[in-house]
Amino acid sequence: MKRTKCMNCGEARLHEFIDLGDQPNGNSFLYANELDQEVSFSLAMMVCDNCWQVQISEFPSQEVLFNDHAYITGRNAPVVAHFKKLAPHIIDKIGLKENDLVIDVGCNDGTFLKAFASQGMRVLGVDPSERTGLLARDQGVTVFRQFWCHETGKSLKQLGVRPNAITATAVFYHVPDLHDFVAGLAEVMGPDTVFVVQGVNCLDLIEHNEFDHFYHEHSCIHAVGPLQRLFAAHGLAIRDVEFSPIHGGSFILYVYRQENPIPESPAVAAAVAAEEAAGLFKLQTYEDFAARVRHNMAELRTLLEKLKAEGKTVYGLGAPVKGSTVLNYADIGPDLVQAVTEVNEFKIGRVTPGTHIPVIDENAVDKQPDYYLVLAWNFLDFLLKKNEDYLQAGGRFITPVPEVQILGPGGVREA
Repeated sequence: MKRTKCMNCGEARLHEFIDLGDQPNGNSFLYANELDQEVSFSLAMMVCDNCWQVQISEFPSQEVLFNDHAYITGRNAPVVAHFKKLAPHIIDKIGLKENDLVIDVGCNDGTFLKAFASQGMRVLGVDPSERTGLLARDQGVTVFRQFWCHETGKSLKQLGVRPNAITATAVFYHVPDLHDFVAGLAEVMGPDTVFVVQGVNCLDLIEHNEFDHFYHEHSCIHAVGPLQRLFAAHGLAIRDVEFSPIHGGSFILYVYRQENPIPESPAVAAAVAAEEAAGLFKLQTYEDFAARVRHNMAELRTLLEKLKAEGKTVYGLGAPVKGSTVLNYADIGPDLVQAVTEVNEFKIGRVTPGTHIPVIDENAVDKQPDYYLVLAWNFLDFLLKKNEDYLQAGGRFITPVPEVQILGPGGVREA
């Protein structure tokens, strides 16, 4: 059912600014003989002109999206490295002590919690996925198999669980009911508990044309301004904000109970001012963004058609869920991109959602293609270093975001 009211402020003032068409769940990688099972859903994004929350028009059921989730944190080397640095940073910043309890919402395979455990913290994961939960438990991480919501927070409180910190990285925009999620936090957070949330930053997304952060798992995309309103409705307050380049630009918020005396950092007001200056609180900004996206994807398809006419081979590099958005929106199938390489065993041997490009093991490539379309562009620096020999030998990268580019060794732009 299409949403008619804003999931943040509740007002019926939503404006659709980009329609990416009907697409399947971008993390559902089927075998070639299972395609009759593939289901597509509408994928369009809206913005509220009252509180400026960006949200999806229709959100499929959480069970469809997350019960058999193909993303595995531990297979993503840049994210693993990020977590190894972020955990001790959080511990130092908010003053956690040995044996303090950290709960990670959407803990996946437990990679982030393992980073906290290595620093002497007690850890507990909350995650609905059976697959990743098993991986986490195999590594000694206790996981409560459940979606985070008000009832989850209430249950943990009744069990006597008293977290010193609750973390949620790349999770807080995966929920159908923001208020239910935050109510769960408010239920279990003590006077000094800190909610540390990392999420894709709407300001970076708009300014850098990162439309492929729009997919069905992402019920919304956050900016700091709208989140102030959301947390305040539950007696919570953002007291500090930091920024990270991870995932193409993310914020890290530190949220406390309003009665906690810790002062608000000037960084919070500065972040909201930057959003206003960039036009995040104007409809025209979102309409202009959509126009740029349409232009970029038309340019990408024209380039791939030109390379095909020249007899060049093109593979996709990485099969992230954001790549599914690009491939489906630009209608790029195996006629233009012959294969996609991956390291995740839960995707290898299957086909990309909707566009049905074969996904192959990156180590099984006998002959390198002329070009790689970098679908995991948010880890471009890592991929440039990893594939330096390929680029030095004459291979080239194509990036679809923030604009269509052809890159040579060292990431030098050639076209």
